[in-house]
Amino acid sequence: MAKPRKAAALLTSGLLLLLAGGLHLLNWEVAQNGALLLASAISGWTIAVKVFQSLRMRAFSIELLVTIAMIGAVILGEYVEAAAVAFLFRLGAYLEAITLGKTRSALKALVDLAPAEAVVLRDGAQVKVLASEVVRGERVLLPSGSKIAVDGQVASGQALVNEAAITGEPVPVTKQVHDRVFSGTTVDTGYLEVIAEQVGEDTTFAKIIELVEEAQESKAKTQKFLDKFASYYTPGMLVLAVLVYVISWNPELALTFLVIACPGALVISAPVSMVAGLGNGAANGLLVKGGEVLENLAKANVIVFDKTGTLTEGRPGVVAVHTYGITQERELLTLAATVESASEHPLGQAIMNAAKERQWESAERPEQVEVHKGNGISGTVGGKTVRIGKREWLDQLGVAINEEALGGEERQEKQGYTVVFVAIDKTLIGMIAITDPVRPEAQEAIRGLKRQGVKRVFMLTGDNRHAAQHVADRVGVDQVYAGLLPADKVAYIQEWKRQGYRVAMLGDGINDAPAIAAADIGMAMGGTGTDVAIETADAVIMTDRLDKMVYARQLAKRTVRNMKQNVSFAVAVVVLLLAGVLTERIYLASGMFIHEFSVLLVILNALRLTRRGRSSGRNKGRDAEPQAITGVLAVPGCPPDQGVS
Repeated sequence: MAKPRKAAALLTSGLLLLLAGGLHLLNWEVAQNGALLLASAISGWTIAVKVFQSLRMRAFSIELLVTIAMIGAVILGEYVEAAAVAFLFRLGAYLEAITLGKTRSALKALVDLAPAEAVVLRDGAQVKVLASEVVRGERVLLPSGSKIAVDGQVASGQALVNEAAITGEPVPVTKQVHDRVFSGTTVDTGYLEVIAEQVGEDTTFAKIIELVEEAQESKAKTQKFLDKFASYYTPGMLVLAVLVYVISWNPELALTFLVIACPGALVISAPVSMVAGLGNGAANGLLVKGGEVLENLAKANVIVFDKTGTLTEGRPGVVAVHTYGITQERELLTLAATVESASEHPLGQAIMNAAKERQWESAERPEQVEVHKGNGISGTVGGKTVRIGKREWLDQLGVAINEEALGGEERQEKQGYTVVFVAIDKTLIGMIAITDPVRPEAQEAIRGLKRQGVKRVFMLTGDNRHAAQHVADRVGVDQVYAGLLPADKVAYIQEWKRQGYRVAMLGDGINDAPAIAAADIGMAMGGTGTDVAIETADAVIMTDRLDKMVYARQLAKRTVRNMKQNVSFAVAVVVLLLAGVLTERIYLASGMFIHEFSVLLVILNALRLTRRGRSSGRNKGRDAEPQAITGVLAVPGCPPDQGVS
């Protein structure tokens, strides 16, 4: 109701101004003045209310300048100026609200896509319930055209699913048994039955809406500065207006100075750009948690990647299984898969999938499961303590690694495979070799980042050196640091920051969360990433494509550039208008019109950022910066064998 009332008040004021113009032609002065005073009162009432609210909070708002000027014009008998100032200020505010609303369209579109209902199977019958009433573990039925209301795993069926609401990619993706689906996506064709794993506010889609809402309410450094600036600017302009009056003894000149000094375009110059940039990101599968993150990302000059699930696809597969002693391959995979069922790590998922493909699933559930970050996982199965992880970790625990196992590990790693060992208590029972395909777009993505002016691209990984270097050589990473624990990754990032670099870290696993938090800009892969990494990150790439990193940085640079354009333009307009007022070349009504027109230009410039789908390679010339030097960043205290050039 508030918007229709504001529109009606604005329309009434406009009609009264037109009526006053007609009455002026008829020389009906009393009626003309009455229409102008009524127009001033209708338009000025809301402005005055905002002034009162601001003063109660001991704040000097821009509306205060307008209100003083409007009242002063009425006292001086300049009814036309009073009505025009009030009407133009309200018109500018109304148009500003409309255009700002367009920049928030991405959030509105997300909210509109939120599924309201779901069909679940309860006691053998199909029941339609509200999306918020679906219970974890329930089977959700999804025919063609239905919106998916939960995050979960496909239990049966096959379908093409449109995931544009999550990833920004319009091409439907094939989903079948064991694949994950997300709330907010739509079944284009086919039929699925999904086991609900996350429901209600815990779904990916609900978190996206929450993150976008929070981001659009957060403020960049420039915005914070402008807000602080406005609190000093208003009383400063009041003092200057008094000085103008004292010097000129011209009240109309002082009032005009007061009105024209309103920095409306300046105050909105930064927020409107940031909101538009954040909206563009949300529409393209990029969740950026605030304007300050965009500013920092635009300045990033060192990019750090995790390997598994980031530079690689995060869908590794088992390529070899070796057993030792009397242990059979079936027993080894079954024990390992049982413990890994409690893990979200991609390597653990590979082991589980290998066991399922051979139909070697354990009926037991693991107990006392413990994830040892950067090393492996342990748990109790049938009274036996099963440990799965790095050779170095098992060696520290007293597990004897024989020469046959060491030789097998070296052979597998030289082929670029990742090797995990399996032990029962302190006895080694086998080794599993796993490979993870490199993302096809990774090489071009890293090239794109370097074209944008990124100085160095590093890989920090807990994987073995051979496998890490194999990936690095294929994608163009400048330097690799392998065999790292989470604390080691944090140490490298902190050292680079101390050297003065602006570091962005992109990862996807629980192991990456500390490094993501330590970086200037922490980023997570939402498609394959864990909840911990996503919640820790400053920005999330929801689609499973690495080139979105290039788009994210390009969008950040465009947004910051747009914000600087707006701020510079707004400052120039205020300076030129004030100069025009003091030289008596600009008057109250004309100055107010130019002021409001500048506000609209600022908004329209920011709206250019809402155009979606600008690929990273399309504007190389415009967004690229000079290629930086490629000297190696020295990290004190790190032995040479930890880094492979």
